[in-house]
Amino acid sequence: MTHPTEHSLVQGGRSAALATACVRGGVAAGLGLGALAVLVTAAWISSPFPDSGPGGVLHVAAGLWLLAHGVDLVRTDTLSGLPAPLGVVPMLVAVLPVWLVHRAARDTLDPGDDSDRPSPSPSGAVAAVAGGYLLVAAVVVVYSESGPLPAELISAGFWLPFVVFGAAGAGVWTALGRPLPGQRQAAAALRATGLGLVTLCGGGAVLAAVSLAWHAGEAQAAFTGLAGEWSGRAAILLLVLALLPNAAVWGAAYGLGPGFTLGTGALATPLGLAGDPAVPSFPLLAALPAEGRGTWTHWAAAAVPLVATLVQGWRVGRTARGWPARDAVLTALAAAWGCGAVVAVLAAAAGGPLGSGRLSAFGPVWWQAGAATVLWGACVGLPMALAVRAWGRRALRPRPLPVPAPANVNANATASATTPASATASVGAGAGAGAGTGAGAGAGFGEPFDLEAQPEAAPDTPSDGPPGVTPGATPGVTPGGGQASAGKPDPGTPVATAKAAAPAPPPALDLDLDDDPGYEPYDYLPAAWESSPPPDPKA
Repeated sequence: MTHPTEHSLVQGGRSAALATACVRGGVAAGLGLGALAVLVTAAWISSPFPDSGPGGVLHVAAGLWLLAHGVDLVRTDTLSGLPAPLGVVPMLVAVLPVWLVHRAARDTLDPGDDSDRPSPSPSGAVAAVAGGYLLVAAVVVVYSESGPLPAELISAGFWLPFVVFGAAGAGVWTALGRPLPGQRQAAAALRATGLGLVTLCGGGAVLAAVSLAWHAGEAQAAFTGLAGEWSGRAAILLLVLALLPNAAVWGAAYGLGPGFTLGTGALATPLGLAGDPAVPSFPLLAALPAEGRGTWTHWAAAAVPLVATLVQGWRVGRTARGWPARDAVLTALAAAWGCGAVVAVLAAAAGGPLGSGRLSAFGPVWWQAGAATVLWGACVGLPMALAVRAWGRRALRPRPLPVPAPANVNANATASATTPASATASVGAGAGAGAGTGAGAGAGFGEPFDLEAQPEAAPDTPSDGPPGVTPGATPGVTPGGGQASAGKPDPGTPVATAKAAAPAPPPALDLDLDDDPGYEPYDYLPAAWESSPPPDPKA
């Protein structure tokens, strides 16, 4: 009888977790497809003149679901009988499938309340969720081939894996706590890229809204001319709402400079609308600029990328205040390239063909929009980042503090460190001779007139001094007859040296007491046997 080992149990648990993740991906694909099928079915039921049956409705829902992933469709029921491509993605419709894949990958690694449940590795979770989703997508691609909107196989083989793996990777990143790269430059570049993208797309949305409000009459005429029944107008309104993110990207590309194409022979830029545009009747297209040269109102669209790159550079400079200039430059350039790459992807999704012939190119050109974004970031964002960094370093520079004046060094400590032992003993003798009632008052003077810091002569009477002191010895005179100095102590006597960091002592106060041989420094103090005079009441 064999017993299962821990290794086999772990492998079995991970295999079950991968299978669960694959099922999650398939369920996410089914939910997105089902939501679009319900919406298309409701529009078909409310239509007074339905042109197809339930099978046609399901084919239309499958085509819209593939179009939301960036897959180009081919219209076969055209008036000319020739197939016409359709590649403009309603970007608001794409939010639902992307969010479902993101949530499936996030929940795969997030155990929730069941912490004992085994979870796969991050790469395994991405592969399993994306694999289950793509299996359902492959079935939908095959099913769409028999309908009025079949999928183009080349675009399906590229855009479907790109979108699914990107959304699954974002979900796993969210489950791990949204970690940033370990290098500080990469993390700062990612933050600046996100801030610049939000500002750029928000400014593009403002441009589109202002232009649409300016041409409100033309937009209303196009809306009422497309459908007369309420069901048709509701469908047109839903399509307008689904294309609002596209309008924001078009506005951003217009402000960046390259603009967008209106067919193969027309180009709209802030400098003007050149060529012969082929514009179908649609409410959002009524916001396009008029033909001819641009005016200052069109040139003002350049404020959108200007503000976006300034904000992006400010974010980099604020983060790089303590970095070297080389790191700040590389971070600003990395943020510019990252923003340009994302703008190129958005421009490719927001534009595309609307038909054959002149309508085969419609919307912003992806590589031109991306290159213009990089140029704006390098020419405006980089100087802004360096300027903000320089200003931040100026604010962080430590200010010189006021140096206080050197404090008055206690004369007692200075005299103890520089006076020879003989002079110290003589001073001690004089202090002992003046012990008494006035001794406390004399010892309390530790100020510039502190007499303990001055060399003093010993009392004339030997009995007044303490034992161990030679009678008649003069302070400051060594037993060998040499004059002792505070700076030149007796070589035979150990002297404490002052610290090098201590300030120089103030010069000794010369009282000229040596001129009078009959005067002693402590004559003004009462002797031990004398009583102190009574205090003067008038004083």
